[in-house]
Amino acid sequence: MRTFAIKNEIKLAHLSGNGIRFEIDGESYIDAASGTFNLPLGYNHTEMVDALTDQIKKASHASSTYTKPIVENGFSKLLDEAPENINKIFMRDLTGSSANEAAIKMAMKSSGKTGVLSLMLSHHGQTALTTSISGNAFRRESFPSLNYQESLKVPAPYCHRCFYGKTYPDCGLLCAERINDFIEYSSSNQVACMIIEPVMGNGGNIVPPKEYFQLIRKICDEHDIILISDEVQTGLGRTGHMFASNHFDMKPNIITLAKGLGGIGIPVAAVLMESRLEVFESYEHSFTSGANLLAISAAQTYLDVLEKENILEHVRGNGDLLGEELTELMNQYPFISDVRGLGYMWGLEISDREGHEDPKMTQKIVETSLKNGLILRSSRYGFGNVVKVRPPLITSKAEIYEIIEMLKKSLDEVI
Repeated sequence: MRTFAIKNEIKLAHLSGNGIRFEIDGESYIDAASGTFNLPLGYNHTEMVDALTDQIKKASHASSTYTKPIVENGFSKLLDEAPENINKIFMRDLTGSSANEAAIKMAMKSSGKTGVLSLMLSHHGQTALTTSISGNAFRRESFPSLNYQESLKVPAPYCHRCFYGKTYPDCGLLCAERINDFIEYSSSNQVACMIIEPVMGNGGNIVPPKEYFQLIRKICDEHDIILISDEVQTGLGRTGHMFASNHFDMKPNIITLAKGLGGIGIPVAAVLMESRLEVFESYEHSFTSGANLLAISAAQTYLDVLEKENILEHVRGNGDLLGEELTELMNQYPFISDVRGLGYMWGLEISDREGHEDPKMTQKIVETSLKNGLILRSSRYGFGNVVKVRPPLITSKAEIYEIIEMLKKSLDEVI
């Protein structure tokens, strides 16, 4: 039985990875969480390692003064896949948190407005601003000054537990329709932007109906609100598409990227936007290591690998298999009340006998899986009731079946 006890004496030499497997002090685990959802190519993809090794031998860093032209001219492949209205890239960030903050600041400066619309249960980052506008109040409990006064949080499109007690599709998408009321009565028409995840990752792998995004786009147009698609978790192949925004026909004005952009965990982030939103002075949003040479190399190599190895097609096809196998578990284990996802981004909703959320059982499943050699994550930092299954995008069919068998073993043990 594995204990996975991280002790002080464990050094870097005791940590290693190969493909989708992670080893610590000689014990091997299948990583069905892709690290922190930032290892789409697993731990040691050869082309990524070679490119980064070559780059670090030349230089690992250069001022953004010198890397800006490389960024502006070296990511046409990424912009070609973006919605046609998006034609610029900004790359001064290393994390999704600060990329989202950059997007919000762009919206504020270009609109002259200060309000930010977001969803309950949303997660947009760890900076002061992104913590404040995210939809989980417990994250701000110890930091009352982080409650940004111009933040408006509206009910999420959580069909399994509808805020309004309705059932889709007979609900009339009230979760979207009622946003008009929040804007009118709570904002004095000062909303600069709405930020939304195409699939709400940390909130419980919530997948909205496609029509939801068309209605959101209409509401934003009517109120002159900039729509930001937070694709830190969903972008770059995780759902089987380069951008989940395109899959849902979301038509955002800004897309934020991070996590997977580094391929094997290299910190890098980017903001894609319409040219009219290219409003920053150089001093308004810039970080020391933003767009460093290793980050740029990692991002460019990852995009090359996506194309060469047909990763998107691989994830779409095998993602259907993963979804089917996980859905079958719902028929075998009554405490799984819903299974939802796209590509390699799935969630199992765990409920008690009365149908209420069951975070304790959720955490027990994650902990038991870990003891059995399978790394999973739970929603809302362990406060939620969704088990998240998100293996690296290179995961094969055989490895999917292996993940399912290990998960079933753990589910049997927690009954």
